[in-house]
Amino acid sequence: MALQEALQAHLQTGLTTVSRCWGIRRSDGLRYGFTEHDRDLAFEGFVFKAETGLTALAIEQATGLSIDNSEALGALSDAGITETDIEAGRLDGADVTCWLVNWGDVTERSLVFRGQIGALTRAGGAFRAELRGLSEMLNRPIGRVYQKPCTAVLGDAACGFDLDGAGYHTLLTVEEVQEGRVFRWASLAGFEDGWFTRGALSLHSGEAAGLRGMIKRDAFEADGRRVVELWEPIRASINAGDEVRLDAGCDKRFETCRLKFANQLNFRGFPDIPGEDWQMSYPKQSGVNTGGSLRG
Repeated sequence: MALQEALQAHLQTGLTTVSRCWGIRRSDGLRYGFTEHDRDLAFEGFVFKAETGLTALAIEQATGLSIDNSEALGALSDAGITETDIEAGRLDGADVTCWLVNWGDVTERSLVFRGQIGALTRAGGAFRAELRGLSEMLNRPIGRVYQKPCTAVLGDAACGFDLDGAGYHTLLTVEEVQEGRVFRWASLAGFEDGWFTRGALSLHSGEAAGLRGMIKRDAFEADGRRVVELWEPIRASINAGDEVRLDAGCDKRFETCRLKFANQLNFRGFPDIPGEDWQMSYPKQSGVNTGGSLRG
């Protein structure tokens, strides 16, 4: 950890006025600030709240690709992190930054940790957050995977498809929802059966605004209603009248990319890669040697 020169000079005086400040930024842009000091501090676009009950264990940092980690302990409160936010998953993967700061002059500060929230639990009116450093990203496998299905995520930079185009999304209000996972509408005109399977459902209003889930099934029921079922429930309250958006789904096949999205030039799979039967084929005198299945 390289300290700012002004802060280093302050520490060398032997009479210090330092504390740690933690900044948390959620994926939706909402920010939280906490400090161990007994009064609020402000810098870097954060207001660090005092008396939050936040404490932190020692930060483990190392050279190389070892994962830097720490843990933060704090109290749940309506003014800060709430149990509802944790249960809804709003803090999953949130960015975390920690500074060592001279509270007498906050311009004297040094960055000591930057990473993301890993496992986060709550119990007894408190939360416990595992903090993972940036080096964890370097331990993830990267590179192309040689397989028939597309490896891109529909709408991401590799895919390049614009889901905001007409016919590939719809905005509607919730009519019926069960367990935050099964949604039903009297009709969903203009979209064929299964159009949204493997797509996404995102909430745009209500208590669950900003949350999203992946669609497991999109089908017509016997009574003519349309049902959209998610793989996992939305972990927040959803009520009739809340606005949701449905995005079209993709099954990663080349035919779907070409016919449904006309995006075959950006297909990130290998549709012509030989299968196992072709690799196990052998020459023979009779029959048609196409490299196809050996059965029959």
